[in-house]
Amino acid sequence: MRTETKTRTRDYPWLGFYLALLLFFGKQAWAQIRYSIPEEVKDGTIVGNVAKDLGLDITSLIDRRFRVVSGSKDAIFDVNQNNGALYVHNEIDREELCQGSGACLIELKILVENPLEIHYVVVEITDVNDHSPTFPENEQTFEIAEHTLPGRRFQLHTARDPDAGINSIRTYTLTSNEHFEVNIRQSDANKVPFLVLKKSLDREQKDKHTLLVTAVDGGKPQRSGTLNVSIIVLDSNDNRPIFSQEIYQIAIQENIPVGTSIFRMNATDLDEDIYGEVEYSLGKTLLRKVYDIFELDKLTGEMRVKGVVDYEENDVYELDVEASDKGSPPLTGECRVIINIKDVNDNPPEIEVTSLSNTVPEDSKPGTVISLLSVTDKDSGVNGKIISHITNDVPFELKPSYKENTYSFVTKGFLDRELVPNYEIIIKATDCGEPPLSTVKTFAIQISDVNDNIPHFEQNPLEFYLVENNVAGKSIFSVSATDKDLNDNAAISYHIVREGSQNDIMSFLNINSENGHISALKSFDFETLKTFQFQVVATDSGTPSLSSNVTVNVFILDQNDNAPVILYPVSSNGSAEGVEEIPRNVNARHLVTKVRAYDADIGYNGWLLFSLQQVTDHSLFGLDRYTGQIRTLRSFTETDEADHKLVILVKDNGNVSLSATATVIVKLVEPKEAFAASNVKSSAKVDEEDNVTFYLMITLGSVSVLFVISIIVLIAMQCSKSTDYTSKYLQETNYDGTLCHSIQYRSGDKRYMLVGPRMSIGSTIVPGSHANTLVLPDRRSATAEVRPA
Repeated sequence: MRTETKTRTRDYPWLGFYLALLLFFGKQAWAQIRYSIPEEVKDGTIVGNVAKDLGLDITSLIDRRFRVVSGSKDAIFDVNQNNGALYVHNEIDREELCQGSGACLIELKILVENPLEIHYVVVEITDVNDHSPTFPENEQTFEIAEHTLPGRRFQLHTARDPDAGINSIRTYTLTSNEHFEVNIRQSDANKVPFLVLKKSLDREQKDKHTLLVTAVDGGKPQRSGTLNVSIIVLDSNDNRPIFSQEIYQIAIQENIPVGTSIFRMNATDLDEDIYGEVEYSLGKTLLRKVYDIFELDKLTGEMRVKGVVDYEENDVYELDVEASDKGSPPLTGECRVIINIKDVNDNPPEIEVTSLSNTVPEDSKPGTVISLLSVTDKDSGVNGKIISHITNDVPFELKPSYKENTYSFVTKGFLDRELVPNYEIIIKATDCGEPPLSTVKTFAIQISDVNDNIPHFEQNPLEFYLVENNVAGKSIFSVSATDKDLNDNAAISYHIVREGSQNDIMSFLNINSENGHISALKSFDFETLKTFQFQVVATDSGTPSLSSNVTVNVFILDQNDNAPVILYPVSSNGSAEGVEEIPRNVNARHLVTKVRAYDADIGYNGWLLFSLQQVTDHSLFGLDRYTGQIRTLRSFTETDEADHKLVILVKDNGNVSLSATATVIVKLVEPKEAFAASNVKSSAKVDEEDNVTFYLMITLGSVSVLFVISIIVLIAMQCSKSTDYTSKYLQETNYDGTLCHSIQYRSGDKRYMLVGPRMSIGSTIVPGSHANTLVLPDRRSATAEVRPA
């Protein structure tokens, strides 16, 4: 069983610094844990208990969404939320993850929420000797002249082993022979084997030698690979091509155009003719990818770019170049060309957002962490330095973390959904290259509603005008409030406040809690109630609920629903009949009698007019249409009849007039008889007039008391609100009980009229869609409505 090592870095001098960062940037991890595990372990292998090492509560891991945040689709590692263990999730191949012999480190981001914390864990993948050394070709052939001096070296194919460290190639061995031995040249990246001639060849003795070269790594157990080497002994070509330098170093920029010439090789051969003609070629031991990127002209020695040169993929290339003459056997010379790649700013920054939620409550405090953000750039040096910021004006900001190019996305101000329900965040990351490259990331944040707005009435107080004799049980008007919140926070219900001095009136009112329609359970009578006031409360359905109230003032409008009542003359049986006796010798304009009547209505509805409906002689008597006085129009003659019947019609001025009639019998008597009769009647008349006066006083007193109460109520209302144009006329202080300002409905004209002793007939109330809309002249623009539902 392979051993697993687990280490946790401890750097106590930096502890205070990390704690300061933690307090400044939020609840994020300040320590970094490091584990080690060999490659090729089975899926599910436990790396370590990361929750325990981080000091997290095991029982809260599921609720806090304990997880590994990976930018890759195929995550190599994952965590168990039940016990906090970090385990292998996919097959690990170190050679695929990390090339070269350096340490193979995988950095993981461990994320927990509520509160938000991010921890960085480094897992080192240790190498296992799972690859054998391999040669690029199974066979290699050399042609060597027989007079070649001992010590001559011939480069062999270099074996490759993907493993690193001790598991890489350690040495080369050669089958035992008397002519050749293996010599190894140590290069920066690998060991290059050379076949060294230690004893001169003799073609006559043996023209071909077969050798076996073995490459051995340092793993346990060791692995090896073999190369078959054939030596063909030729006659001599005594000069080989020689390069001016053994090692050439050049530098080119990445992304150099394909076909560009980057270097020209030059080797010389002292031989003549075909033995002095040189051909160039790339060494056969190079990585295959090198042949796809560079090419060498075999005749001119010019080296060109064949494929894409990417600094991020490889920053240096080492090429072995051979120069061969055309001798038999050919002689070769070798050199090495080191090509350094210069970085070019060709990679824009990449932004990775780990979003916790795209919905933020509007009551979130400044500094609330919304999500985490990290920025990377594949370029290096200045080209890889990144500056990140939010480009648009939003109440959010990026706060840098203790780790470079890592940020917390937090609120920097207060939010109000009613003003801005959502935000589009634009984050721009720009590197410091020349020219600089940028990346823009856009994501949306929705602001969720909180019940922070009370229901609102557009007008407070409300005034409604209601014509008396309304139909009981039907809607008379409605109230409505609005709420800027959403859903349940904006669902409004209504109710009437049933407290106070007018609670008896409130008992006859009912309100629909859903739509605010108010209905009356009784019919109102203007003669008994002219105005009343109550309050309606609007409450939303939020938690906790918010409410507001509005004061409703209701004014009852008079209708012509009372007919005139005759007070005089009244007979003993209650009928409106009377007998008047006057002397024949009276002069013109003599007062015969006066018809008295009253009407319980007010204004035009209570303004009475008198007219003669029937009279025996129109030339004898006249009737004042306003006072009801009956006077003689001329002196009586002997030819005039003794008895005269007068029928007087008393009617009000309502749009639909109501009326009553009284009958007066006028008898003409001689002066002596009239005097005697007057003495007899005077006593009876005094009693009758006393009764009439008593009833009249009671009536006038009742009307006056109601008027005074109305005046007091209206004055109190005027003190609490601005003066209303229409109510001004209802508060007329010159009320005399029979004739005052009043609002009356004219059925013939289908309109309301505001009338009175000193009012213009042109002041009107135009009916609305239900004949209940009050409209005054152009002296003000406000319109009050009474709309039955």
